[in-house]
Amino acid sequence: MISRHRKVLREARVVGSERRGTWVYYWVLPPALERLPALLQVPEPAASTSW
Repeated sequence: MISRHRKVLREARVVGSERRGTWVYYWVLPPALERLPALLQVPEPAASTSW
């Protein structure tokens, strides 16, 4: 399951990777970090009306 998530993150260009022998190293790509605040913003709740 973890390898599937890593694949999705690589395809979405959120992480980069490099194989060194039997090890694979992963890192977060800078453009993904720049987009992160916009992705994490929570929308304002709709104004509620009291009856």
